[in-house]
Amino acid sequence: MGRSRRTLPEELLLLALDPTTGTTAQPQSLDLGLAGAQLVELALAGRIAPDGDRIAVVAPRPTGDPTLDCALELLRRRGAPVRAVNWIGGPRLGLRQTYLSHLERCGMVHAVEGQMCGVLPTTRYQATDTAISREIKTRLDSAIRTGVPPDPRTAALAALAHAVGLGKHLYPGNEGRSSRSRLRDLIRHDPMGGLVAHAVMDVQNGAVAQPRRAPAPAGRQAAGPGARPAPEPARGVPAQPRHGSMARAVAH
Repeated sequence: MGRSRRTLPEELLLLALDPTTGTTAQPQSLDLGLAGAQLVELALAGRIAPDGDRIAVVAPRPTGDPTLDCALELLRRRGAPVRAVNWIGGPRLGLRQTYLSHLERCGMVHAVEGQMCGVLPTTRYQATDTAISREIKTRLDSAIRTGVPPDPRTAALAALAHAVGLGKHLYPGNEGRSSRSRLRDLIRHDPMGGLVAHAVMDVQNGAVAQPRRAPAPAGRQAAGPGARPAPEPARGVPAQPRHGSMARAVAH
């Protein structure tokens, strides 16, 4: 995969970055969205494919993007298709910070040091070229305004933006209500984006499978046929070193 084109996780993060405050909108759900955006990007690169509500690796060769390749290798090690909701709902460390640091290295954002309550060091991120963010937003605006089915990348970005709650950030207030509704409707134009977006929303709604109960001791009645199956083991993203002092807090 060449680096001339921005990846979906990068575009989703740039959409969420507030140009005035340097903070990210919807920080908690955004972490889930970034994990989902990695899946869509890997699917667009032909490395994975949907298998029902699961994700299957179909070509394990690296993409050339270290963060995506880390996710691909973790998927490959699972050995069997993984439920999208379990993958996205698994624990991860520093994914948003990883992408912020990457965007900083690429010169698309720069870190602004500050303090919270005059004591705790913080880092905010300002876009160095707001034209990039405007171009990404324009693609969504065009898909919403024209009603023409967008390309798979834009459709997936719209689905993820809706899933993490960026609609009210991108199209605020009563005047943005119809745009938010049409943003939601774009979810149907890309199967992989739709699968991942629904998984992100399911995780936020607590729909991840619960652990299987321990086997009943001898002499006790076993769980009935309606018992939930055990979830697949959670996966994580290896922690990445933060840019600068370890004591800094990342602004949300």
